[in-house]
Amino acid sequence: MMRRMGTEGANVRVIAGRYRLEARLGRGGMGVVWRATDRLLGRQVAVKELPLDETLSADEARRRRDRTLREARAVAQLRHPHIIVVHDIVEHDERPYIVMELIEGGSLADRIAAHGPVDAAEAARIGIALLGALRAAHAAGVLHRDIKPANVLMEESGDGGGAGRVVLTDFGIAQVSGATTLTETGSFVGSPEYTAPERMSGSRTGPASDLWSLGALLCTALSGESPFRRDSLGGILHAVVSAEIRPPAQAGPILPVVRGLLERDPERRLDAARAERMLRAFRETGRTPNPPEDHVPEGYAPEGYAQPGYTPTRADLSGRPPAGRATGRSTRGVLVSALLVAAMAGAGVSAAALLMDRDGTPGVAPTSSAPGSPSPPVSPSREETPAPSGSLPSAPSGYRLAEDPAGFALAVPDGFTREAQGERVFYTSRGRTFRLGVKVTDAGAEQGGPLGALRRSAAEGATSNPGYRDDRITATRHRGHPAALWEFTWDGFTAAEGPRHTYDLCWEADGRLYDVWVSAPVGKVREAREYFDVAVDTFVDTST
Repeated sequence: MMRRMGTEGANVRVIAGRYRLEARLGRGGMGVVWRATDRLLGRQVAVKELPLDETLSADEARRRRDRTLREARAVAQLRHPHIIVVHDIVEHDERPYIVMELIEGGSLADRIAAHGPVDAAEAARIGIALLGALRAAHAAGVLHRDIKPANVLMEESGDGGGAGRVVLTDFGIAQVSGATTLTETGSFVGSPEYTAPERMSGSRTGPASDLWSLGALLCTALSGESPFRRDSLGGILHAVVSAEIRPPAQAGPILPVVRGLLERDPERRLDAARAERMLRAFRETGRTPNPPEDHVPEGYAPEGYAQPGYTPTRADLSGRPPAGRATGRSTRGVLVSALLVAAMAGAGVSAAALLMDRDGTPGVAPTSSAPGSPSPPVSPSREETPAPSGSLPSAPSGYRLAEDPAGFALAVPDGFTREAQGERVFYTSRGRTFRLGVKVTDAGAEQGGPLGALRRSAAEGATSNPGYRDDRITATRHRGHPAALWEFTWDGFTAAEGPRHTYDLCWEADGRLYDVWVSAPVGKVREAREYFDVAVDTFVDTST
């Protein structure tokens, strides 16, 4: 289990007279994992050393140890290619150890940190594997209760490729149906950003709670960040229980699956079998799956979903219901959230987001799309229904409508000033901290449409932008038209300017190619993303 990188122990130990602990692979809330050798069978294994709580009485410690071993034995009975194999369960010096297969490869969290988010096809592959694993576990009466990227291992393929086996591990806080659990004894275990709202509210949970966690995991795999990440534990609780859920734009190709899994009502949540069928259909056809006819996420039913092969618009990708729709938030959910937030307001537990920025800069081809860059939530005060072509949009609070002489209009932040540079037009903040760029060209002059145009710019990224890195281009749709989203990070033109990040959307409509991007310093991604989303959502062509 876990990655092969480790720290050699100063003194090698042998437990149960059989397993030689050789290198520590990782440490988590549920114990330390070691690379070890099974001296009896002569094979490499992973051994999880479960911690002892010295604050417990002898009787309490014994009961907890017995419960841990009982649940570990239940997991050991599971047989599925995408579930970690448990070889043995032993005790040594009154401490329990779980012996598992050793997976040569890191976790999904490691992969995202090192290489950025995955594309929709890979996310679907991961989702299919985990859904199969969960179906097997749930059929045996075992709930995982801590589905998150760190608990998904990505085995290295034998040929050196990146599509090895996906393995669900760390059932350390798994619950056997009918058994008392750690949560029920008063201490919350798990990862709040991936925890279902019914668990947050203290309700009894079931298989559907694991499926919610999988929905959050897919968002993280696609964007680099959980949609429920906030800067405090109270903020996370509020986001999970009652705030509007906004899947990242990168989830667009499999949005019906993500939204179905992130349904707050567990009775309405997409089940594992249907979610797996939808992801398999996407993998086979490359088309965005339609939600099952008997399952439409509460408060969100865009008419476009009724059309075969429907691709969500930018407004749909935001996760916000269409204008005039009810949000579907229950009174109970709001009350529970209020209670939780009030209870946790003084907790002071930090959940600071790991964010990356994108940079679009004047004088160079706009670029944007860093794989590690999550898409921060859009300001809820902003209407996201696309403005029809030719009509002037309204500017949200804090913005002004710029009717540009180049033949377009869009909302820009108050205080931004215009400057033209050839065929590009920029609106910049004081000191040029934020730079919003627009370029409109004849679509016939660009081969390959939006995707081809951005790929050509990306090919010159290292030349145009010093330190160009973490680039990612994703094909998408904007207002029903072909589009591409590009993000990247770079070092800025000067040391004083520092690293920057860019968001860039290019789309084709009515024979024209539109390119809108926002560049900002790394660390200001939230403001940059909001400026970018407002600009794109309010942009209209006024030349005709």
